[in-house]
Amino acid sequence: MRYVIIGTGVAGIAAVEAIRSLDTSGEVFLIGDDPHAFYSRPGLAYYLSGEVPEKQLFPYSKHDYHHLNLHYVRERVVSISPEQSNVTLASGQRLSYDRLLLATGSQAAPLRVPGTDLEGVVKLDHLEDARRIVKLARRTREAVVIGGGITALELVEGLLARKVHVHYFLRGDRYWRNVLDEEESRIVLHRLHEDGVTLHFHTEAAEILGKRGRVVGVRTKDGRVVKCQMVAFAVGIRPRIQLAQEAGLNVDRGILVDETLQTSAPGVYAAGDVAQVFDPLTGHAVLDSLWTPAREQGYVAGLNMAGKRAAYLKATPFNVTRLAGLTTTIIGTVGRGRDEDIAGIARGDSETWRELPEAIVAQSGFDVNRLRLLVGEERLLGAVVMGDQKLSLPLQKIIAGGVDITPIRPKLLARGVSLAEVVADFWEQVRGQFYAA
Repeated sequence: MRYVIIGTGVAGIAAVEAIRSLDTSGEVFLIGDDPHAFYSRPGLAYYLSGEVPEKQLFPYSKHDYHHLNLHYVRERVVSISPEQSNVTLASGQRLSYDRLLLATGSQAAPLRVPGTDLEGVVKLDHLEDARRIVKLARRTREAVVIGGGITALELVEGLLARKVHVHYFLRGDRYWRNVLDEEESRIVLHRLHEDGVTLHFHTEAAEILGKRGRVVGVRTKDGRVVKCQMVAFAVGIRPRIQLAQEAGLNVDRGILVDETLQTSAPGVYAAGDVAQVFDPLTGHAVLDSLWTPAREQGYVAGLNMAGKRAAYLKATPFNVTRLAGLTTTIIGTVGRGRDEDIAGIARGDSETWRELPEAIVAQSGFDVNRLRLLVGEERLLGAVVMGDQKLSLPLQKIIAGGVDITPIRPKLLARGVSLAEVVADFWEQVRGQFYAA
């Protein structure tokens, strides 16, 4: 058997591991044009802030790669032919396959204003982007950050850590309005303000200004000019579906797959940011841009490629992230609508989060420690935990397990109650069903 995997991210590597768990002799080709192969994409935020050295972004050693017995091809794939079962590389070489995985990931959506070709306009897609930001930050006094979601704050916090004064442009008066509620957004923005970030509400960039090819400022749509030497943007991501489209595979916002992660072409699979999978919570196919689902999808795809039938059951999405220095866990469905600062989905994001059915909000705590629950008729639909994380795992189990919360529902909706205490007491009653001997 010859397995070809396009993409060197976590989904691709997980697929290799799964294949090797079943087939130790087949040929495995891992193809990608990222010069650094596999590394931790979520770790880039901590590299940017100086908390993690670059070498810690690489979880695999040469010994690990040798153990997987793969052929690494550092090149770009320009086309796929499902009919001939081969792929064509940029060099013109054709590589045949018995099974193919598209783990091509996603890329930053472009910022559509004049001046984006100037030196000093940056994004945070991959390690080379992060290296570039670190280098530019050494001679940057003022920077403008444009966008929403987790990556925008990663840029803000990374630049702050490197002693750059940050201007943060927001189209409205809220941050990440279709995931966070008004109070959560206020907490994040207040913390940014306390850290010295200049917040610009109801502000859109009209043009990035340059001099001798370098950024010198941003002109806003209302005519103001904000001087800066760097513009960092995070306005959403786009799954890399071009190869699949040109090959005639079924695509929507991503590549459509069945429960085995197989595409509309036999023997061709997709996993990670690029795969649009069925979500039992919402009843339709959605995109995730989360590390854990990408790894799980890659592994299931690899098992199926190697001949063991396995179904991918999309779990309740959750992410533990950091917003303005505040650890925040997002679980299940917590919001709806669109965020004017993001086009589509962002990194570290899930479309499921914004598919909220009818629910009653229960919330308690303010400033640093805050808990918001989305309460359905019989189960919890979602939760946002800010600050103290003791209840994050219990809530993830309760929500993902569809635990019947009718015994505590009246308490959750009562005025003046401590939600944390109610949930903690309930967890003590039900935890046995998750950790039974």
